[in-house]
Amino acid sequence: MIDLGYALSRRFPDPPQTDYRRADVHALRHDLFCGDVYLAEGERELATRWGWVPVLDFGWALCDIVEALDRDPRGSRASRAQYAELDFTESADRLRFVRRFGHVEVVADWAEDEPPLVLHHAELRREARDFLHDLVADLTDMHEGLDANPAVWDLLARFPRV
Repeated sequence: MIDLGYALSRRFPDPPQTDYRRADVHALRHDLFCGDVYLAEGERELATRWGWVPVLDFGWALCDIVEALDRDPRGSRASRAQYAELDFTESADRLRFVRRFGHVEVVADWAEDEPPLVLHHAELRREARDFLHDLVADLTDMHEGLDANPAVWDLLARFPRV
């Protein structure tokens, strides 16, 4: 079972004058909602412990990556490996994704000595989208006006729950 989660940082709060209703995509993806994220499967976990990861960008990028890994028209029957990376802008660390058939291997640069997490692609798609929707719901509860932001509407429409 895949588990995705986050924790917002107290060290890197959003600027108090932020108008979440009008925040642009760059601010939403890179400047706001900093914290840590984790991806776990069973007892194994890949987690950041830096405190500055933009958690909305992580959810957004993960949904993009899951779709990018599904571009082969043969889908889960495709034997050719498909690759994607999620880079963390403030460091050289990345999460690397490799899809073969219906499975996705995930390796973190900061945990290269660990064996990869092996996830089912369809389950990763469902969990990534659920994570994104749950995260946006949490953030809109905490930040007035975020639910009226057109970029957030577009994001949720682009990646509906599965």
